[in-house]
Amino acid sequence: MNDIQTTASPASTAFIHPTSLVEPGAVLGAGVRIGPFCTIGAQARIGDGAHLMSHVVIDGDTSIGADVVIYPFCTVGLAPQDLKYKGEATRVEIGARTQLREHCTIHRGTVTGTSITRIGTDCLLMAVVHVAHDCDIGNGVIIANNVVMGGHVNIGDNAVIGGAAAIHQFVRIGRAAMVGGVSGVEADVIPFGSVIGNRARLAGLNIIGLRRRGVDRAQLHIVRDAFAILFRRGGVFADRVAEVRARYADDPLVTEILAFIDQDSRRGLIRAAVRGGDDPEPE
Repeated sequence: MNDIQTTASPASTAFIHPTSLVEPGAVLGAGVRIGPFCTIGAQARIGDGAHLMSHVVIDGDTSIGADVVIYPFCTVGLAPQDLKYKGEATRVEIGARTQLREHCTIHRGTVTGTSITRIGTDCLLMAVVHVAHDCDIGNGVIIANNVVMGGHVNIGDNAVIGGAAAIHQFVRIGRAAMVGGVSGVEADVIPFGSVIGNRARLAGLNIIGLRRRGVDRAQLHIVRDAFAILFRRGGVFADRVAEVRARYADDPLVTEILAFIDQDSRRGLIRAAVRGGDDPEPE
């Protein structure tokens, strides 16, 4: 065991490799394993059963959930890449059972944002993912290799982000949406939507994802019809929203899409290209 003092419960069975440095004040839960050449800051809190494999840096006010696995050369909780940041007290939070693969970088929040960068439970961030300051990633999200995101990005539960996608700051990605690989996402993606391209355009619905989550054929038909009205017709978008709201007011998935559209947005919505004219695509 490392001879640097740590804080843990009396029942803690944390193991710290002798080459790792754990600053006084760090809190380690029962069964935590810290492999070779890790550096753990004084404000870190690492939950029961978490495993830091090797060469991991945890800095700042950072909370790591139970059974999280962090692979080599990840850095979590370092200062944000924001020139306005002056060392204010901000945080990172990572939910239980999330996996961070090699070379992920997750920066703490800023006081001009929400002051916290949050990743939910049961997520998988593959190699070389960058999560910038004030991002909020939901539960069960899968983010493939080499994805980068600017600050203040919000990703809903069970979304899937394809490899090498780039997500503009302040973009919202709805629940169970899918972003294709090598896509440049500069505006919001509706829940259950599927976007691809540079710049990304709305290609359709994430039908496979909906089926995997138990959506039956009848409800798929309703969501598809609502999508077609919203994004495949010409005319005034507000009128199409009103039509869908009147027709499918009782459908929970359509209601979720409409609620997402109604929310304030810094970036606007990604739209599908349609024939016969439509609202302008985002620049």
